[in-house]
Amino acid sequence: MACSSASDGSDGSGGTGGGASSSSSAQTTSAGEGSGVSSTTSGASSTTATSGSGGGASSSSSSSAGGAGGASSSSSSSSAAEGTSGSGGSPDAGFQPCPATGACKILPLGDSITFGLGFDGGYRVELFHLATQDGHEVTFTGTQQANGPAMVDGKPFPRNHEGISGETIQQIANRIPTPGLRDMPHIVLLHAGTNDMYREPNGADTRLGALIDELIAEAPDALIVVSNIIPFPMGAGAVNTYNAKIPALVEARASKGAHVLFVDQFKDFPTSELGDGVHPNKAGYARMAGRWYDAISDYLR
Repeated sequence: MACSSASDGSDGSGGTGGGASSSSSAQTTSAGEGSGVSSTTSGASSTTATSGSGGGASSSSSSSAGGAGGASSSSSSSSAAEGTSGSGGSPDAGFQPCPATGACKILPLGDSITFGLGFDGGYRVELFHLATQDGHEVTFTGTQQANGPAMVDGKPFPRNHEGISGETIQQIANRIPTPGLRDMPHIVLLHAGTNDMYREPNGADTRLGALIDELIAEAPDALIVVSNIIPFPMGAGAVNTYNAKIPALVEARASKGAHVLFVDQFKDFPTSELGDGVHPNKAGYARMAGRWYDAISDYLR
């Protein structure tokens, strides 16, 4: 169901992504609504975020990924986003993950939502557009199958990433540090847990915490940006329970000096922007890109 390799190619809504800039203004505006960042030791903000409300029994399913196509008409997950997210802020000058010269290396880490099923290149296309239009030099790292358009805004698009369809939090953790950190990133964007929601939601937050700890230990000079997961209507109860725990996981580590940041990818994400009930369509990926960018833009050079 969620992000399994069985769903590769199941969503015909994808495209080359070359027109990312044309969707930028509308989606970036909506993406900014409620997007925010919880506290980090680098001072992005000392406001603690809370994400979607809990409650509701888990409606997770044991169906295979190929059966998720009709899920987008399921119960609206937007109503679950009753929590508030923290407001963003300027980072402390004492922490700067990106180099003074050369590209800032960003590692997109996760499952098929990071890979970009449903829209070739996923959120990475619009994120690259947003960064380059503001004059920032960024690139993406990762060892997985390169995808996305060849060019964005007249510039070669870095097609690397570390997103594998069907992977759970533990499977993603098994790729850290090798091969995921082979090319050490300056910023890590972590969206993980959708596959856990229908396979084994119990303990997902503990597994995520362990993955965050491993990233902090293996990439101590990088900014680790952790998001809750976007709506997954077929497992709405499990998603709400899981998402509600993530801000505190991040805050606990930030308070101990780790360069870690929370981003709310769930709040106000409409199910209409899920192309197959699991993976975003072009508009949904643009929304994700806007929220990632709101979190990291002050750290880019």
